[in-house]
Amino acid sequence: MADSTLPLVRRFPALGRIPRVALGTFPTPLERVRHASLAGELWVKRDDLSATLLGGNKVRALEWLLGDLRAGDTVVTIGGEGSTHVLATAEHAAALGIRTHAARWRHDMHPVAHAVGARAGALVATRAIHRTPAGAIFRAWRLQLGGARWIPGGGTTPLGILGHVNAALELAEQAAAGEMPAPSAIVVPLGTGGTAAGIALGLAIAGLDCTVVCARVAPRIVANAWRVRALANATARFIERRTGERVPRVPGARIRVTHAVYGGAYGRPLVAAGDWAAAARETLGLTLDDTYSAKAFAAALDLARAGEPVTLFWSTFDARWLSTAAVGRRLSAVGEPTSSSRNANGV
Repeated sequence: MADSTLPLVRRFPALGRIPRVALGTFPTPLERVRHASLAGELWVKRDDLSATLLGGNKVRALEWLLGDLRAGDTVVTIGGEGSTHVLATAEHAAALGIRTHAARWRHDMHPVAHAVGARAGALVATRAIHRTPAGAIFRAWRLQLGGARWIPGGGTTPLGILGHVNAALELAEQAAAGEMPAPSAIVVPLGTGGTAAGIALGLAIAGLDCTVVCARVAPRIVANAWRVRALANATARFIERRTGERVPRVPGARIRVTHAVYGGAYGRPLVAAGDWAAAARETLGLTLDDTYSAKAFAAALDLARAGEPVTLFWSTFDARWLSTAAVGRRLSAVGEPTSSSRNANGV
């Protein structure tokens, strides 16, 4: 059952009746980035440290999505060839004795994505990579016919989004305790939208005056402000049905999408982000991935340099499992920053 110590369950006790399996260790830490180039404060929420087995933002959703499953059950999910959602689902499901089928499709790849894809491929029962998302969706539909539990891409359902609502309430408690100032902007990668939607809704519930800045990493048809708000509202209605309590809605002005870091295709590295990712590694010991977190970190740096009072970058990718060789290949692919670019870009 859901843990009564969770901020979300303390706020809505009836949600404690929903099954949940504890996969992570919370709250995740906060760290401040200090550099002369920053006009405003920049902080990092270390969700990359959310679990010992495999951290990252997906752990929060999987706690609820896998909550009522047992050893011997089967799940079906979808994602790109280098999907961290597929990897996290397969990894945590396997630890519970649950089998994972994953229908994946090809997209632009980079060394870290190849490493993610290889590790996921070793864990899932279905290893075929389809040429298009449509082919993978059809394959996933067929796999479900055997009675497997369906988990959509990114774990993006109102049930899974509860984990991200809890994350925002967790952050609000950390800010209230003085661990950091209340953020004026929170930057997250925007793919399927579940993380952004849950954080935005959690902020509304907590009454925090903060904008969620979504760094788009996927095509506009799935990654857009309308979808994020729709997911947040659907989750609010889900909580209302489960609890009988009124849940605030997310104002449209509190969700902003930045398209500047997209890179032209899902999984395609943003050349300029290479310097920023290297700087994050040097100053924070934080390895970013080119699909999601490097792009969001670049957007967060832009805000902090432009004078946003308190920017929080939500770190969503756990790189601790990567081998030295895999990291080295990634860095050689994006290029190490020169001394002049380090001075220009900072950390």
